[in-house]
Amino acid sequence: MLDDINQEINWQALDAAHHFHPFTDHKDLHAHGVRLITSAEGVYLHDSNGNKIMDGMAGLWCVAAGYGRKELVAAATEQMSKLAYYNSFFKTTNEPAVLLATKLAEISPDEFEHVFFACSGSEAVDSAIRTARVYWQTIGKPQKKIIIGREYGYHGSTTLGASAGGMKDMHRQAGDLPNFVQVLPPYWYGKGGQMSPEEFGLYAAKEVEKKILELGAENVAAFIGEPIQGAGGVLIPPETYWPEINRICKQYDILLIADEVICGYGRTGKWFGTDYFGIKPDMMTTAKGLTSGYLPLSALLMNNRVADVLINETGEYFHGFTYSGHPVSCAVALKNLEILENEKLVENAARKGSLLREKLNEAIGDLPIVGEIRGVGLIGAIELTADKRTRKFFERSGRVGVICRDHCIRGGLMVRATRDTMLFSPPLTISEAEIEKFAAMSKTAFEATYADVRAEVAP
Repeated sequence: MLDDINQEINWQALDAAHHFHPFTDHKDLHAHGVRLITSAEGVYLHDSNGNKIMDGMAGLWCVAAGYGRKELVAAATEQMSKLAYYNSFFKTTNEPAVLLATKLAEISPDEFEHVFFACSGSEAVDSAIRTARVYWQTIGKPQKKIIIGREYGYHGSTTLGASAGGMKDMHRQAGDLPNFVQVLPPYWYGKGGQMSPEEFGLYAAKEVEKKILELGAENVAAFIGEPIQGAGGVLIPPETYWPEINRICKQYDILLIADEVICGYGRTGKWFGTDYFGIKPDMMTTAKGLTSGYLPLSALLMNNRVADVLINETGEYFHGFTYSGHPVSCAVALKNLEILENEKLVENAARKGSLLREKLNEAIGDLPIVGEIRGVGLIGAIELTADKRTRKFFERSGRVGVICRDHCIRGGLMVRATRDTMLFSPPLTISEAEIEKFAAMSKTAFEATYADVRAEVAP
């Protein structure tokens, strides 16, 4: 019956008529039509044309436990039948929100004992920035308002988050709010020049210090950074970078916000990217893998330094959302974290990530078009290059990346292109056999891309 109904609906026309998509050129979308995803299981998506696609991006970095987990459906169903919704205003709470906050305090770094819930990573970042400013205002330093971020940083789509991030197109369209600045990212492959990764890591960190001194530490509220810059190109900082950032923030009394929206909940092979790199943050923004994307939920984790001031000195905290601590989302998150623990998916990310990079190196590492294959756990990137020896980028940034992305998707592998960098982050449940298939599909797509590039420059 449902199949008959689906056949009668022109989904592409209906979508074009009414559905306004995020981060989309709608004129181009309407010309080519949308891809209709109809179902998913494990690491695979199915579309309305009968294609089976390996989801090498885990949705948007988020489907940690894989698709089709009946346990998560059951958790949502049970909670919805008991208490579908109530708010966290008016001195009220609900059982799943209390249990989830307790669980997050357990798995997060020491001194993180308080959690504020919202719906998205964007809202968590917005909350962290506002909280940083409330903190300084409360302790008598209201002039500390400036937020330092990084080029290529992505901190969501709210106006605050977009201003904190370093995506130039977002700034160009919506403008920047005052009191936000960006500095050099720790992107050795693209920005490191002749420096070693270790030298460049220190250099990039000291650009933060340089900016603090330029602005005056008395005016800077916080530095915000993703442990690994995901949407900006999976930029993995050299090992010298984060220890120096820790030192700088401590020396100049700047709050450190770790944006863990992508890295959190096992993606790096540790619970948090903060654990992997030894970051010493004051706040952590998390989302995505918290529920494996099954329901919207984010969590801002605060250390005792910040939380104690807000609890004991601020008075009323004039901030919150209708769905903060939503009981159904929290119930699903609890079950999702249980799956990650019981199936050892965090540890699996570390082991399978190493295997995936090994297989990718075997499959495409020798291609002249492949400049670098990098990754931590099950998040990684492949740099496409015009000259492997000099790390030279292609002219017209992004064109070759789109060619490669399209070859990958046509071949049954969903990946993402940022500039000419191919990004991947498959579900943490990916098997060894699926990793072999991932590498084989990559080989076909990257070889086809190389052939296209060679054809363009052939005499």
